Amino acid sequence: MNIGLDAVLIIVVVLFVFYVIFSSFRVLPEYERLVVLWLGKYAGTRGPGLTFIVPLLETARKVDMRERFLEIPRQTAISKDNTSIDIDFLVYYRVINPKLSVLEIENVIQASLNIAATTLRAVIGDIELDDVLAKREQINDVLRVKLDEVTERWGVKITRVEIREVEPPASVREAMNRQMASERERRSMVIRAEGERESAIMVAEGEKQSNILRAEGEKQSSVLRAEGERQAQLLMAQGRAAALEALAQEAKDIDDKTMMLQYLDALRSVGTSPSTKFVLPLELTGFLNRFSSVIQANGAESTSDLRQP
Repeated sequence: MNIGLDAVLIIVVVLFVFYVIFSSFRVLPEYERLVVLWLGKYAGTRGPGLTFIVPLLETARKVDMRERFLEIPRQTAISKDNTSIDIDFLVYYRVINPKLSVLEIENVIQASLNIAATTLRAVIGDIELDDVLAKREQINDVLRVKLDEVTERWGVKITRVEIREVEPPASVREAMNRQMASERERRSMVIRAEGERESAIMVAEGEKQSNILRAEGEKQSSVLRAEGERQAQLLMAQGRAAALEALAQEAKDIDDKTMMLQYLDALRSVGTSPSTKFVLPLELTGFLNRFSSVIQANGAESTSDLRQP
């Protein structure tokens, strides 16, 4: 009976020893580290990979090295112009020194939450409401810098701060809505006036161009008309000159007898006219003298012909 009890005790001890030995081996992924203490003193940071912890003599605390975020619950802050604002935001951080995050602060997550809330109130207290609503990026940068200055001694790096929502009081929201409505109305009126002005300018410009084109067309039409009349007059003058030249050429070959016959024929036509008025040419006297001389010359020629045997 005693032998059986001793065997059970030995088996239990052996199993316990194996359990302690196997539990002392740790396999750490790439993003984790172990901060090891030897009898309460810092003995180094181990990992990643296979790590052995001496049982009963060493204690270890696991630290996640990945970037993580803290969701800061809604905080009420008072702006520089004494307006209460409800703000909630996110803080992204990453542990860069596992030793400091374990040895310098008891709970780095809770401490970061508290310091983020107090820093937010301090930053918002130096900014007016309009700037809080319009300059979120600048506020994010200021918060990140101030938080990083505090958490640096804990081995924590603040990588980014994002304000998710800013909610002013109801009265302020109503005033902002009225202001926004007035601003939209003003912009609408400005855009409408600008459109009417542009339209008037375009209409005036179109009329100007139309008048210019109309005047240019009338000018070209007048030039072409004058050019046509000039060409017509030139051709008419050339025709008259050619006709006169032809008449003059023909008149050279006409003798006095032919001219007298033409005059006599014209006088006969005048005499047969029923009109009581007679139009006599100015050359009538010269014509009669020339006619009498021709008759005398013809008579002399006839007498000389008779005298010849």
